[in-house]
Amino acid sequence: MTTSRAARPVGAVTRGTTNPNRLRRMDRWIVASHGRSLRRAGSAVAVDLGYGAAPWTAVELLGRLRRVAPRVRVVGVEIDTERVAAAKVFEREGLSFVHGGFELPVGEAPMLVRAANVLRQYDEREVVGVWERLCARLAPGGMVVEGTCDEVGRRHVWVALGAEGPRTVTFAARLGSLERPSDLAERLPKALIHRNVPGEAVHAFLRDFDRAWAAAAPYASYGVRQRWVRAVGDLAGDWPVVGGAGRWRQGEVTVEWGALAPRGWVGR
Repeated sequence: MTTSRAARPVGAVTRGTTNPNRLRRMDRWIVASHGRSLRRAGSAVAVDLGYGAAPWTAVELLGRLRRVAPRVRVVGVEIDTERVAAAKVFEREGLSFVHGGFELPVGEAPMLVRAANVLRQYDEREVVGVWERLCARLAPGGMVVEGTCDEVGRRHVWVALGAEGPRTVTFAARLGSLERPSDLAERLPKALIHRNVPGEAVHAFLRDFDRAWAAAAPYASYGVRQRWVRAVGDLAGDWPVVGGAGRWRQGEVTVEWGALAPRGWVGR
């Protein structure tokens, strides 16, 4: 994390690249896995951290979350003051934009912090500190979702964290865009992208996923989705896959963090 005076936001300005519907896969998973907690929390705060040059992702997050949690409020947090000023015209009931960084200047503790494509420019050594700072701000039962996707949201990998630290890693894709599951390696979050090398768990996982994908080739005649489901089902025999076929059919697979954590992991 960039060191700065306490009065200034914590962090650095990102490129700000954004597109409408870019985070749909992440949002869909958040709704499925965390929607009930948001609904129980009532007027909960969800943060779109580092939404970028345009506020589309924050606008879309509010709409998607309110389908399951009608009283949720979304706050877009950006470290670039010009981006905040430009987003103000999109404010409405339940949606606001503020200037800030990893300190999350949103008043009450959030139930959700979504940070997509924010940490990619940081050094890997800085990730744990950022995660700990964000998790420390969570309301009880809250969750941080941090990851990376391509420009149009076809390929996405993210880590979900609670107050105790990282919980799971989710790989999600428009299946027709993949030649093999390991194509998702280019979108690994910062904590893992440099660990896709022999001897690291994430490398072994993607290797085994490719093997399961190859073995499931006969199912391709039923469609790419059926091939994916079969491959994930086989993969679950050797890896701690979370969730069932209902999520796999969405082009997802979620694995316990501990199985993919980098060698020498010393986080919480």
